[in-house]
Amino acid sequence: MPARLLARGHSEREALLRHLKFGKGGPDVSVIGQGTWYLDRGDRKAAVAALRRGIDLGMTHIDTAEMYGDAELVIADAIEGVREKLFLVSKVLPSNASRRGTITACERSLKRLKTDRLDCYLLHWRGSHPFEETVAAFDELMRRHQMSAMKVAVSIVRDKQDAEDEVQNAFWKAYEHIGQFQRDAKFSTWLTRIVVNQCLMRLRQMRRARFAYIDDPEGEDIAARDLRDLRPTPETLLGVSEVAAVLQQEIKHTPPLLRNVFLLRDVENKAMPEVAARLGISVAAAKSRLLRARTELRSRMRRHCGEIGPATLTS
Repeated sequence: MPARLLARGHSEREALLRHLKFGKGGPDVSVIGQGTWYLDRGDRKAAVAALRRGIDLGMTHIDTAEMYGDAELVIADAIEGVREKLFLVSKVLPSNASRRGTITACERSLKRLKTDRLDCYLLHWRGSHPFEETVAAFDELMRRHQMSAMKVAVSIVRDKQDAEDEVQNAFWKAYEHIGQFQRDAKFSTWLTRIVVNQCLMRLRQMRRARFAYIDDPEGEDIAARDLRDLRPTPETLLGVSEVAAVLQQEIKHTPPLLRNVFLLRDVENKAMPEVAARLGISVAAAKSRLLRARTELRSRMRRHCGEIGPATLTS
């Protein structure tokens, strides 16, 4: 659907663009976007100005690729301060689409674009590398930034496997008690506290453990007993992984205007002045968006609770 320009006075114009959902339950994306092929061939200041004018008119969908020369560098200048408004797409060259190559290419594009994320990352066209490798790389890129909880857990229990178990348990607890999350608190702080409590509980269980050795001469007087297996059951592990996926998807599907401030403040633990500066808004506006983002996430998570509560997810 073409853009319709409505004149406001003599100097201001606003474009009303049609938007469509990206995927199932994804963000709204303007159907008219801005391509950047050959963007680096002309005057740089003019190119930046053109991109910004397009954004002002509602063309917030920007498409680029690593093969577009220095287009990513031009885009970086144009999107500074307005990244939260945009749907940013880039593409990996087929020649780089191995598992390692895809990840390296994506990291290179993020650095050149001066952003911490892409809203969509595509294979430019299919080449000689196995398609499965490229898909595996995309999956790794999505999961890469979920390690902050692991760092906390490992620092307490000093064992990677135990830490992974307790992080999974913490995600399950977080989902079970999402209704207790206070909107005026930081989500990352709340989640970290659950991780810490899980790890401390694991340590207490280990300290209470008692052992009977089969070569102990007094062992004959010890009654046979079944030892409780403290490892998570397969059902628990499945439930935890599903809960983690739900949390990730609901954060992803939160509107970009709210999601970005939530990620910066509650996931990356940025100070509010830095969050505001990154988003190009005032601290007061950032705080207001953060409150709305927490409310939105809380509401989204409650939709998954049926008559039996959070257990609905794995029933």
